[in-house]
Amino acid sequence: MSAAVKWNLLSEAEYLRGELLSEVKHEYMGGVLYAMAGAGNAHNRVATNITIALGGRLRGRPCQPFNSDTKIRLRLPTQTRYYYPDVSVVCRSNPPTDSFQDEPVVVVEVLSPSTRRLDNGEKREAYLSLPSVRVYLMVETTHPRVEVYRLTEQGFVEEHYQGLEAVILLPEIDAALPLSEIYERAEFLPEG
Repeated sequence: MSAAVKWNLLSEAEYLRGELLSEVKHEYMGGVLYAMAGAGNAHNRVATNITIALGGRLRGRPCQPFNSDTKIRLRLPTQTRYYYPDVSVVCRSNPPTDSFQDEPVVVVEVLSPSTRRLDNGEKREAYLSLPSVRVYLMVETTHPRVEVYRLTEQGFVEEHYQGLEAVILLPEIDAALPLSEIYERAEFLPEG
């Protein structure tokens, strides 16, 4: 007979206090913490390019981009989660004293081999359940390709953008995001 595992679950308040002091970022899922792995230069370059491109386009307007240091709180029916997307755009911001946002309109995850399954599964489903989310982007780093989930009258529809000449239109925030800017200075390995 095996013993049942006893979890020492953290409250949201404990998590938020601890995260402000921690040297390592953690995502929070219903009381359980998951340490975040560091990212490589290719991943960080693409995420930074997206933040810069959106920041320039949204300057002086109500919506603003946030980088990967900003958590998103997801109040799901069964639990509360906090994720750190690579980039998010918020048009109704939480108070400056909060360390998270509740109402992202655009969420961006830059894919890597270690995060692909989570970003395209659990996180995608969770983000798309938020009433504020209108667009979810999953961005490749090995070649210029972005998978977009966009809210329409029929629900979320999947779109694909490929090649440096492609442009992702984002009427939800009155902006456009050229793949040439997402992948500026990116180095792609030859396919073969």
